[in-house]
Amino acid sequence: MPEGTYYRPADLAKFPDIGKNCPELAKKFFDWYGQVFADGALSAREKSLIALAVAHTVQCPYCIDAYSKDCLEKGADLDQMTEAIHVAAAIRGGATLVHGVQMREHATKVGM
Repeated sequence: MPEGTYYRPADLAKFPDIGKNCPELAKKFFDWYGQVFADGALSAREKSLIALAVAHTVQCPYCIDAYSKDCLEKGADLDQMTEAIHVAAAIRGGATLVHGVQMREHATKVGM
């Protein structure tokens, strides 16, 4: 995105600066974050694909940039990355639609 917009790509590199005024909490966050994305029951590559899908769901352009790059660096290909995004979109779409049950019940109560 061009400069002057709300999201500036250069800001992603400044993320560690978030801890300047509260270093003890930032350290805890970054230590935890690092552990979350380490190999475990899921590989770091699988976790990166999950993160990419979640980034699209929460619509975070910084995360989309970071995890697009991270997925590629960890060996994911464009087909896998695209499929992960489709999984996230399907879950998001389903979650939207299932709330239609609530709408239908409400409409029934008010006599439609």
